[in-house]
Amino acid sequence: MAGTIPDLHAEVRTGTGKGAARQARREGKVPGVVFGGEAEPLAINVPFNDLLKRLKAGRFKSTLFNLKVEGQEDVRVICRDVQRDVVKDLPTHVDFMRLRRTTRIALFINVNFENQETCPGIKKGGVLTVVRPEVELEVLAGDIPESITIDLAEANVGDVLHISDVTLPEGAKPTIDRDFVIANISAPSGLRSEENEAEDGEEAAAEE
Repeated sequence: MAGTIPDLHAEVRTGTGKGAARQARREGKVPGVVFGGEAEPLAINVPFNDLLKRLKAGRFKSTLFNLKVEGQEDVRVICRDVQRDVVKDLPTHVDFMRLRRTTRIALFINVNFENQETCPGIKKGGVLTVVRPEVELEVLAGDIPESITIDLAEANVGDVLHISDVTLPEGAKPTIDRDFVIANISAPSGLRSEENEAEDGEEAAAEE
């Protein structure tokens, strides 16, 4: 199932060069360019406040956007560069690249954990500790999964859940080439204390 791709609104920038870019900034906009694909480069302006908010949210360069420009067809883009003011560190120019549906890109995908209510480890008092709430996957731009799922129906206390425990959508693969940990079911503090006491008792008996 394809995930929801956020819209990014912009307008066509009339004129090019430093003069048009400065005018855009005076009007509270950030000049930018959309390139790639089979179309000619398109000069645009993006609302400053909207762009700054998205930049502060993080992972702007690894987020796929549905670019909406009045008078143009919607197009999927990904940010390739953000230029910033050297003193204020605020965006002054942004570049986007058009993507075909068959283009492979790296995106962060949310991880869902199902059957937590019936998970044996959690029912025994174990705690689900999430190491990676999202995983970076290489996916097709035209088939982006909304999330990936880990089934906890048989997970017990002490179990460690790796990326290999996830059935990934067709065509998707992790960007990290190792079997990394996503989550684990840790023992409740009371059980850990009992285990520690038992280990201490065994050590004392061995010494005697």
